[in-house]
Amino acid sequence: MEKVFVLVVEGQALIRISAVHMIEDSGFAAVGVANAVDALALLEKRSDIWAVFTDIIVCRTMAGLKLAKAIRERWPPIHLILTAGLNAPDEGDFPLNGRFIGKPYAPSQVAAVLHELFASKVALHKLPLSGGNYGKVS
Repeated sequence: MEKVFVLVVEGQALIRISAVHMIEDSGFAAVGVANAVDALALLEKRSDIWAVFTDIIVCRTMAGLKLAKAIRERWPPIHLILTAGLNAPDEGDFPLNGRFIGKPYAPSQVAAVLHELFASKVALHKLPLSGGNYGKVS
């Protein structure tokens, strides 16, 4: 089976690097970017990203909630995990089937959410570069 890649979107470099290491230590592959614009550009290029782990307050042009909504509209099968040092966003603002982990988060919390999301083959999708059919990985 292919490795599950998680895209980490976090404006603070040390937190981004820490999150990438937590995800990798949980048995997944990870790549990190500093802002939503770079995240969307990477999602356009790569078909192996199956989850996005994003801060709600991203440092540049697009907030994490707006990024999550854009991902949900364009790439519906991608799992969304949102984080913030604040309370969880209101349900009306939260993306469908998104998960929330408050900061500071522990490696065990990150691992638990990722393993729950990818517990079965049904949850794993191989995503095409843009739109179209979403096939399950066997």
